[in-house]
Amino acid sequence: MRTFLHVGCGESHKDQTTKSFNTPDWKELRLDINEAVKPDIVGTMLDMSAVADASIDAIFSSHNIEHLYPHEVPLALSEFLRVLKQDGFLVITCPDLQSVCALIAEDKLTEPAYISPAGPIAPVDILYGHRPQMAAGNLYMAHRCGFTEKVMSGTLQTAGFAGVATARRVAPFFDLWAVATKSSRTDDELRELAFDHFP
Repeated sequence: MRTFLHVGCGESHKDQTTKSFNTPDWKELRLDINEAVKPDIVGTMLDMSAVADASIDAIFSSHNIEHLYPHEVPLALSEFLRVLKQDGFLVITCPDLQSVCALIAEDKLTEPAYISPAGPIAPVDILYGHRPQMAAGNLYMAHRCGFTEKVMSGTLQTAGFAGVATARRVAPFFDLWAVATKSSRTDDELRELAFDHFP
């Protein structure tokens, strides 16, 4: 059985990751900064020292990287590469600023872009963090950086990932998805990974 590290898991578990991780073939190891969500490992993307070098088959990171300051992003990606096995890969998703900013350009900064289980989400929430959660004291939800598809791809390549495939979803999703491999893969192999893990 292979192991994937669910980084910044929050309340989520394996069944809220990807269709391929949510199978008997994968064991989930949950890591989060917040002890209240009962992760297997308490830690951050910047310090995953509790995870051994080259010990993880894959990483799943959903809506975490935008909570870092821009200068911290390379440090987090370096940690991801450190814990991944040589044939390991990363699946990462975050807001797509290009589609969000299209709404902002239409002067819809505070108008609902979509309705989530947590209520209406406006472009301002996608850009800076979910206002109700931050107002309730959860400042972990603040967003400090952001990505377009081009920037995400370039950032992963610059960090040292050998293979990268990306996709963006516009309204009503407003998100980016990427798979990034530690070692080189063919285009067909990258497409297969994307098919297995992208929504």
